[in-house]
Amino acid sequence: MLTTPALANLSVTGHPLVQHKLSILRDRATPTKIFKELVEEIAMLMAYEATSDLALEPVSVETPLERMTAQRVSGKKLTLVPILRAGLGMVDGVLRLVPSARVGHIGLYRDHLTLEPVDYYFRVPGDAAERQFFVLDPMLATGGSAVAAVDSLKRAGATRIRFLCLVAAPAGVQRMMTAHPDVRIYAAALDRELNAQGYILPGLGDAGDRIFGTRPDS
Repeated sequence: MLTTPALANLSVTGHPLVQHKLSILRDRATPTKIFKELVEEIAMLMAYEATSDLALEPVSVETPLERMTAQRVSGKKLTLVPILRAGLGMVDGVLRLVPSARVGHIGLYRDHLTLEPVDYYFRVPGDAAERQFFVLDPMLATGGSAVAAVDSLKRAGATRIRFLCLVAAPAGVQRMMTAHPDVRIYAAALDRELNAQGYILPGLGDAGDRIFGTRPDS
């Protein structure tokens, strides 16, 4: 994971497999089926790194040969919170790595005129203060939806939150750092900038449309 002093809340993975898969993901010719599979695979690889410092606790285990003390993740189960709808594409990948994780949902969409998020759905476990949350969204563009999602989680009592995305823009990372400096961002790439419509450049297009096959040309 690479970090930069200017964006101290961001970790960008340099793993060769992630970068290879991301290059295929960016290609406009990649079909929906492959795109969806790649989103899941990259999410799983990123979650491997994002969970590297989860707390462990000793447990007694009886092996076929003897009793020993082993280590297991302590505390309440990890909770995944995809931002609807594109974040759903990352859930199965992380669940392959952590099949016992709970899954909440946050419904947000971006107003295409103001580029600001509109909240329409929120559902997470009731004991939010005791859990660690991974907010999932393929794109961190303006940062409006990401900040709104974290706002909602904190209002519900969450204190341990991380944000996983595939591609981030500097403006979105900066906005999250200003609003929620305690939230670590994990990304596969930090891209150059946003265009006038709020899309990431060079980016990979509309992740939701490409995951679910709702592009006009699909």
